[in-house]
Amino acid sequence: MDFGQFNLMGYRAPGTPAHRLYDEAVEQVRAAEAAGFGISWFAEHHFSNYCVCPSPLMMVARLAGETTRIRLGSGVVVVPLYHPARLISEIGMADAMTHGRLVLGVGSGYQPYEFERFGEDLADAPGKLLEFMEMLDLAFGAETFRYEGRHFRMPETHIAPRPVGALPEVWVAGDNPDLHRMAARRDCVVMVTPRHFTPAMLEAARRRLEDIYRAEGVAPSRLRFGALRHVCVTDSRAEAAAFLDDVRHQIRLSQSLRRREQAMQGAMLVERPWDGEMSLEEMAAHMLVGGPEAIAERLAAEIRRASPCHYLLQFQAGGSSLATALRSIERFAAEVRPLLEREIGPLERIGLAEAA
Repeated sequence: MDFGQFNLMGYRAPGTPAHRLYDEAVEQVRAAEAAGFGISWFAEHHFSNYCVCPSPLMMVARLAGETTRIRLGSGVVVVPLYHPARLISEIGMADAMTHGRLVLGVGSGYQPYEFERFGEDLADAPGKLLEFMEMLDLAFGAETFRYEGRHFRMPETHIAPRPVGALPEVWVAGDNPDLHRMAARRDCVVMVTPRHFTPAMLEAARRRLEDIYRAEGVAPSRLRFGALRHVCVTDSRAEAAAFLDDVRHQIRLSQSLRRREQAMQGAMLVERPWDGEMSLEEMAAHMLVGGPEAIAERLAAEIRRASPCHYLLQFQAGGSSLATALRSIERFAAEVRPLLEREIGPLERIGLAEAA
């Protein structure tokens, strides 16, 4: 098991300049590499303050020259919003520019607001992702390829930008069982969202995925999955409370977009509570926010019950500051990880699929 650093790049204050958010993400990635994190991830969303990163692969390319060791991941490319030929080419180019450090996270999307503005039907999204993955295999598996599918067609074509290896490692996000079946067949890592915010909920997510693997004839022990988590390592109750309020803000925006309940005031999404949301007290009791000992204890409980292979850790949310994020990245590596390993042993032995 290892840890990654996740960049959403959203904002809470109207008028926040996009270039500042990109620069702050770059600073966090540099800090994550220095602290020994395995992967830095970049989200993709459109048309609101929820996220100002429309292209995770552009961020990967930006960080290719700023880093040397950390892997750089799309978390995730919303595949149905792209023409497949362009996306395949950009994947090849990004992997080449990082000298093979690209981790390709893919998803079919979940926000109707985005799909409507691209002229796409969200109902077609999973099928388009599955066809795209077939095209990706063909494109980098031979010098030329052709494709005939329900959604996409391609005449004999050569993709000139080639990855360093045969294909970057693929991770899959989303709640669609068809995508999880594909992950089982392809041996992809599955990513789950912060909605699974207790050990029991994360364990239940793992059991659902294991059932899908069994149905596909794949041993459940082959399952590898990563969990997205918000993190603030702090001894200050005030700083912890402010961070949790920013996390709730982010979750409220996400839920409004997921449920087609969003309302806009100019460029800004209106923050609204949603039915079933957790209270700030529940968040404080379960999320990875607080002192190093509390965070290590909560992580240990999750790992014992669900055995993830990776955590995507988001250190900046809503209006929280870059300084808070950088302190948390440093303290997580220096204080939380040693406490966690003292509790559960070497992380390298946890969450790995059984040997084939």
